[in-house]
Amino acid sequence: MITPEELALSLAAVEPPAVLDVRWQLGDPGFGQRAYAAGHIPGAVFCDLDSVLSGPAGPEGRHPLPDLDELARWLRDAGVDAEREVCVYGAREPMGAARAWWLLRYVGHERVRVLDGGLAAWQADGFDVTDEVPRPRPGSFTVRVVAEHRLDDALVQARADDGVLLDARAPERYSGESEPIDPIAGHIPGALNAPAAEMVDADGRMLSAELLRARFGQLGITPDTAVGVYCGSGVTAATDILALALAGMPAALYAGSWSKWTAQPDPPVATGPDPR
Repeated sequence: MITPEELALSLAAVEPPAVLDVRWQLGDPGFGQRAYAAGHIPGAVFCDLDSVLSGPAGPEGRHPLPDLDELARWLRDAGVDAEREVCVYGAREPMGAARAWWLLRYVGHERVRVLDGGLAAWQADGFDVTDEVPRPRPGSFTVRVVAEHRLDDALVQARADDGVLLDARAPERYSGESEPIDPIAGHIPGALNAPAAEMVDADGRMLSAELLRARFGQLGITPDTAVGVYCGSGVTAATDILALALAGMPAALYAGSWSKWTAQPDPPVATGPDPR
């Protein structure tokens, strides 16, 4: 994570970080672009979650991974180098910013930080925004996939059986009581519910590492536990993975998440508040 003050100091340095504005709102695909046009952190480039950080919806889920060569080209155009730090931010809660953080790490960028509290925290701390669109110098980033950050289809159920599989959705979607988006309600058998909304405080800032370690510890997770995380479409789950990283507990993302799991013929499904 990075605080607004730390980011402001970094932007004033000789070699400032590349900054990506990843504001996103489920159900309103134009939200991020409108918000960016109204005002953003100086030097930030708008990064659209639906078209840059995701591929077209289909059998791989509602927010499948993008074509990685196309992603690399976009990142170079945004000024991203392999050695240049990248800072990503959302409106308040991590949401899309955590997806960008996870995806950049998956394609091999090792220096990525998330602005704690997003643009709301930046403005609350008295820092200015602008409507000026930057023209970054081209970067030289190339993809180097780090496979352990991703959980493939064959390992999802195994992770629930032999490690810990977390479902980052709200409790009512986990239990199957409510499913407003996908065609089947419930959760992957064996998964434990760890709602992403519970990883942040009322201001959208991440809970402390101590609180997060205690929370995940109650779910039986230690730094040595094999952990996988999913949500509805692979976006919200990244907040859980960010929280786990802050707690010192690595985890992998099931990128297709529930939207891909339920697209297979007769998928195993559990309902109710219990894992199985």
